[in-house]
Amino acid sequence: MKTIEILVIGGGPAGLCAALSAASLGAKVLIAERDEIPGGQLVKQTHKFFGSERQYAGDRGIHIGEMLVENALNDPNIEIWHGSTVLSIYEDGVVTIEHEEKHTKVKPDKIIIATGAAENFLQFPGNDLPGVYGAGAVQTLMNVAGVKPAERVLMIGAGNIGLIVAYQLKQAGVEVDAVIRRSPVIDGYLVHASKIQRAGIPILTRHTISHAYGDGKVEGAVIVKVGEDKKPIPGEEIDIKCDAICLAVGLSPLTELCFQAGCKMAYISELSGHVPIVDENLETTVMGIYCAGDVSGVEEASSAMVEGRLAGISAALSLGYGVGVAENLQREAHIELSQLRDGPMGNHIRKGLLKMESNL
Repeated sequence: MKTIEILVIGGGPAGLCAALSAASLGAKVLIAERDEIPGGQLVKQTHKFFGSERQYAGDRGIHIGEMLVENALNDPNIEIWHGSTVLSIYEDGVVTIEHEEKHTKVKPDKIIIATGAAENFLQFPGNDLPGVYGAGAVQTLMNVAGVKPAERVLMIGAGNIGLIVAYQLKQAGVEVDAVIRRSPVIDGYLVHASKIQRAGIPILTRHTISHAYGDGKVEGAVIVKVGEDKKPIPGEEIDIKCDAICLAVGLSPLTELCFQAGCKMAYISELSGHVPIVDENLETTVMGIYCAGDVSGVEEASSAMVEGRLAGISAALSLGYGVGVAENLQREAHIELSQLRDGPMGNHIRKGLLKMESNL
């Protein structure tokens, strides 16, 4: 059995930042990442980040990921197991991991769960046709594998992911017929919406998909306008010829390990689903287990990185590392998170966190 001070489950933006911050205070850290290449969503994000210099504003996600991975690989306090899937967390604190084709036991003093989130799907007739993709899958095809996913695409969802991927599709030479959203307003940043509209891509609010059609693959889709009651309006259908439908309809936290570990959970819609209840320093109701990033509430990668840093600092401090220094670092992280969640775009996150506090 392998022993380690801190086990970080997930090598995405939150997990990497958690490991780096804990290691910088002197803790020994093991990262278990199921993919062969750490970096999580950053490996396919070619757009530039917002926020502050501390959150790598102005840098592209792919470059941020490369930098974080390089820093982790060069840190003597960090060990990375890639291609390794965490299978279970037991009551005695033992974690089992499929590593190098073996069932391996690890006994950490502290655990940071940074497993991220998974894409949501959408029910409609024809959604099982080849050519119906999640937006993340399209990003992976384009930006990681270098594969052009389609010739013409209908994008469903006008959040940041839908808007960003629509623009990246256009950059890759794919025609995007429209971005549609059922509600009357978009919920992504206006800067992303403005970019795709300048590129000639229409955003149709109060529209939803009726059905997809095609002989063995997507050949088109029918969209329809909806009324104030969000129900389709007869006679307001539009037939769109396309060979792919891209779904950007939200994410759900990957919390299976949190449930398994016995963490107190709650369904909080503003945080995108069932999430573990965490305190101000991201420790769950199971002492010694922390959560950071989308697993405890879906936000932007900038927030995930700051949460990762906070979780890593908190876990290291609980082991006695960084006393007298870590407390200031925690306060700085809290300030950064408050700034990222400020304004109308962060309103739903603030509401969700208030609901989480009431469950503590």
